Amino acid sequence: MIGGLFIYNHKGEVLISRVYRDDIGFFHVKRSNIWLAAVTKQNVNAAMVFEFLYKMCDVMAAYFGKISEENIKNNFVLIYELLDEILDFGYPQNSETGALKTFITQQGIKSQHQTKEEQSQITSQVTGQIGWRREGIKYRRNELFLDVLESVNLLMSPQGQVLSAHVSGRVVMKSYLSGMPECKFGMNDKIVIEKQGKGTADETSKSGKQSIAIDDCTFHQCVRLSKFDSERSISFIPPDGEFELMRYRTTKDIILPFRVIPLVREVGRTKLEVKVVIKSNFKPSLLAQKIEVRIPTPLNTSGVQVICMKGKAKYKASENAIVWEIKRMAGMKESQISAEIELLPTNDKKKWARPPISMNFEVPFAPSGLKVRYLKVFEPKLNYSDHDVIRWVRYIGRSGI
Repeated sequence: MIGGLFIYNHKGEVLISRVYRDDIGFFHVKRSNIWLAAVTKQNVNAAMVFEFLYKMCDVMAAYFGKISEENIKNNFVLIYELLDEILDFGYPQNSETGALKTFITQQGIKSQHQTKEEQSQITSQVTGQIGWRREGIKYRRNELFLDVLESVNLLMSPQGQVLSAHVSGRVVMKSYLSGMPECKFGMNDKIVIEKQGKGTADETSKSGKQSIAIDDCTFHQCVRLSKFDSERSISFIPPDGEFELMRYRTTKDIILPFRVIPLVREVGRTKLEVKVVIKSNFKPSLLAQKIEVRIPTPLNTSGVQVICMKGKAKYKASENAIVWEIKRMAGMKESQISAEIELLPTNDKKKWARPPISMNFEVPFAPSGLKVRYLKVFEPKLNYSDHDVIRWVRYIGRSGI
């Protein structure tokens, strides 16, 4: 298991250290100018160690905001308290922020006036089945926010043929619910639709894309996996505040938000003419934002003249690329950019490799086609249901890395 945990600054100075065993072998993650490193000599599960380091970052951020050298120095007592609770001789324990805040205060000072009832509540939080949520939470207004966040990774040939494509998605929730509510979340997963017998041809033609095929998915520990395996329903008691309910990945029937059509013509050996057209492939009522198209240029480029119909474009010599930015673009529209590239004479006979054009964007829908079919809430003790809960659902699709 983990032999030690260290937090370094950008100079390599150790800010926090906790050694459990005399081990070697490093796992590290970086946050701004801070490195979190775990060391071990055993053949441990690397994914588990990285998951713990990322969780440690989330816990520290929940307690004192941005992870920086100054914040770590100001809160080193709190961090050591957290390590005492999260790691037991190198073995990860309860790392849920909601449970930790029950007995480690925001200032890192443990209360000396805890009643027996509070102490028993802490014990049940640490050892009980629901370690991610404490009892007695109350809100004047019960609200539930759900974000479907997706990243599209696509590689396409100049002829428009899709070479590889996949969507990585996350379902993030913010829960402001009183008591210990039971939640049920349903989506248009292909297995669910087929099991319920709703994948008919009529419905498919009406809605366009009735169901999606999810290749793999992972859930937060609050999800009852037995119910998901048997009923394909995502049932859970949510943690208080923000958390990631699930992650998923799909590779089939991806809705491509844009199509990029490039045209490059060589005029002699010292000039290139480039024309790029982008077409939006979604509903006209929707607006894409933060669009950025990066068009690579040869290394021997001496000057560029750019004409674009929409947005603004600029040649960046340091990046060997023309960067075209568009603030907003409606669906079923197209725009184009033209550029004349002057080249310096060179003795290199090797032809320019023509690297791919890359594109960044943000669209208000899920490119995988995922839809939230229902989001139900029921609290048996306080006797409120989903009719009394204000629910918000948002879809955001972005370009991948």
